Amino acid sequence: QHYFTVLFGHEGQKPLELRCEDEVDGDEWVEAIHQASYSDILIEREVLMQKYIHLVQIVETEKVAANQLRHQLEDQDTEIERLKSEIIALNKTKEKMRPYQGNQEDEDPDIKKIKKVQSFMRGWLCRRKWKTIVQDYICSPHAESMRKRNQIVFNMVEAESEYVHQLYVLVNCFLRPLRMAASSKKPPISHDDVSSIFLNSETIMFLHEIFHQGLKARIANWPTLILADLFDILLPMLNIYQEFVRNHQYSLQVLANCKQNRDFDKLLKQYEANPACEGRMLETFLTYPMFQVLPVYIITLHELLAHTPHEHVERKSLEFAKSKLEELSRVMHDEVSDTENIRKNLAIERTIVEGCDILLDTSQTFIRQGSLIQVPSVERGKLSKVRLGSLSLKKEGERQCFLFTKHFLICTRSSGGKLHLLKTGGVLSLMECTLVEETEAS
Repeated sequence: QHYFTVLFGHEGQKPLELRCEDEVDGDEWVEAIHQASYSDILIEREVLMQKYIHLVQIVETEKVAANQLRHQLEDQDTEIERLKSEIIALNKTKEKMRPYQGNQEDEDPDIKKIKKVQSFMRGWLCRRKWKTIVQDYICSPHAESMRKRNQIVFNMVEAESEYVHQLYVLVNCFLRPLRMAASSKKPPISHDDVSSIFLNSETIMFLHEIFHQGLKARIANWPTLILADLFDILLPMLNIYQEFVRNHQYSLQVLANCKQNRDFDKLLKQYEANPACEGRMLETFLTYPMFQVLPVYIITLHELLAHTPHEHVERKSLEFAKSKLEELSRVMHDEVSDTENIRKNLAIERTIVEGCDILLDTSQTFIRQGSLIQVPSVERGKLSKVRLGSLSLKKEGERQCFLFTKHFLICTRSSGGKLHLLKTGGVLSLMECTLVEETEAS
């Protein structure tokens, strides 16, 4: 058997006597302990520190040399300006000393008139030619395409400004006040629930504020509009939207659960009454990021490319940005569809007074809803064994029905407008059902 001993350099620590089953394993342990030695780390740190000190000295030396060169350049610029002023002064002196050389003979007045007419005609022809060139370009397809392209950019700036305002309302009218409420003495909501509902909404707002500022800076340089570099900055950061989409269905569930707390529901309605919300609910603001970036930006880039010439300097960059957005859109499409379906199911589940557990199944897909008339079972004697609702049903009754892929819900509406599941047969499973069509005319 293979033993090895570990000795410690400080007092109070007894040596460790260890053994291994085979020699190879023992050698590997000894080598690993040797490599983990603290003294080796100290030596390596000392070497790195010496290299750092050497690099700092080099940097300081380079700074001194750079300052010297800068002073030399400033002195040379001053000398150049002095020499220029001397040359200008010498040229003026030379002009004054040059003797006047006038025409010994006065020019013929007719020749002067001819030259004046020729000069006027040349100017008129140049202006006419230039006007024709400008008018032809204004009416050309290229100019029309550039006007449409500029209009698309202006519309994108307006849409981005509106979206940033929506994110600002979401963060400042809901997220930050709820964070403060979660820190109160009797919090109506916990910090974990606030994080689950809003996730990275604040980060998304900061991202689009930067993008919006970049767009406004480009508009300030109109008619030169270079946008591709902005999309190059935006694309790597769009992965935060994937996190938001994946969390969206969960955030709506958490929000629905929190609304069961009366204190929270009262506080939320107070926030939603803010004039900045314009009557919109929190769920609406949480849904905006789901449909802003991918559809809007893809459509905008598609329209920009339609009015961007193939030889344009931004053509390839815009095509690359469009392809990346489409790729991200395909990845997120299924997640968005699932989220919308869950949001619809939860909305229906909240309208039912008793609630409905089967709607919490994420694989349950909503198909349609509507009102149906339940026929009394006494008129259909042969189908009495599958009648729905109360056994004492004697007349027709209106039912609010919801059809899903796995279940069929039948509800009654009370005088107050609330929905109640039928006590008997309110939830019908479609997994083991067979649809039978009666061929009798009656």
